[in-house]
Amino acid sequence: MSLIVDIRHPLGEVDLSAQFEAPGGVTALFGRSGAGKTSVVNAVAGLLRPRAGRIVLDGEVLFDAEQGIDVPLHRRRMGYVFQDARLFPHLNVRRNLLYGAPDDAGLDRVCDLLGIGALLDRRPVTLSGGEKARVAIGRALLSRPRMLLMDEPFASLDQARKDEILPYLERLRDEGGVPILYVSHAVEEVARLAATLVVLDRGRVAQAGPAEALFADPTLAPVLGPRAAGAILSGQVVGQHSDGLTEVAVSGGRLFLPQVAGTVGTPLRIRIEAQDVMLSMQRPEGVSALNILSAEVVQVHDGQGPGVMVQLRTGEDLVLARITRRSAEALGIAAGVRCHAVIKSVAVARGDVGVGG
Repeated sequence: MSLIVDIRHPLGEVDLSAQFEAPGGVTALFGRSGAGKTSVVNAVAGLLRPRAGRIVLDGEVLFDAEQGIDVPLHRRRMGYVFQDARLFPHLNVRRNLLYGAPDDAGLDRVCDLLGIGALLDRRPVTLSGGEKARVAIGRALLSRPRMLLMDEPFASLDQARKDEILPYLERLRDEGGVPILYVSHAVEEVARLAATLVVLDRGRVAQAGPAEALFADPTLAPVLGPRAAGAILSGQVVGQHSDGLTEVAVSGGRLFLPQVAGTVGTPLRIRIEAQDVMLSMQRPEGVSALNILSAEVVQVHDGQGPGVMVQLRTGEDLVLARITRRSAEALGIAAGVRCHAVIKSVAVARGDVGVGG
């Protein structure tokens, strides 16, 4: 299933002009507040009628301004999860989940997928923020949507609650069978969940494509923000060590990370921030950093101030290193130069490691 969006619409001080294609899996709309992310999702849902353009889902035209096509929102069959859970306070969890569902045929599967089976008889007022979010997602799934639309569903949650619910979303992505259009400005959520990334900047699509490639694109660093730029590496667990480290095989070698739950063979997505990568022209000896990957410089991109972004290829992966221009000149960093990327194990936060995908 694919979603094609090509719309224009005035939005206060900016004009929304969004063109992208979302294949199956999770497509994330990423950008700063006011970039136009929610307006795009609302247009797909049928809550916003764009001034011009068209929206096509799996070959069906949902909206076409020139042809006068505007499929009503209830016929688009979209499951919408808002920033707040919007549960009915007078209904228990079971009745909230089944509100809008044609029947209860999928209830057990959704409860298992989201870990909410024990909550069925409780009222929303007794639930934590993370539990409410999972129930809201379950309600949207049970309506049997063609696509899930999720507009910053964790915006009101603290980091602990986000860490609690992200594994359930990873499982939903891998087992749910429903494509997801996911809005967020939180880079750790997007890096863990999204296969496709659409970067919005002041109403326009700055770039769209595979998340791994875009996060490691140095030219996007000013739009993403210096802390968001980095790399997403795919790997799998190859060992759990008694000193609390997990050994992960990636295409460029091995990484040691603070312990990640998973048996040998568990697939992982690992986000590494550009500012946590150091470069060395020789393989360093006698250093505390455990992660040293052989790499080749692909390109060097000047940033604002004294820094530069260095894009590296290690194995089949792209990695970014954020270093000073002075260091780049002293080391002779340029396209084609071989070097080593050095990454401290403890620099990779637990929230930057996702399972599956």
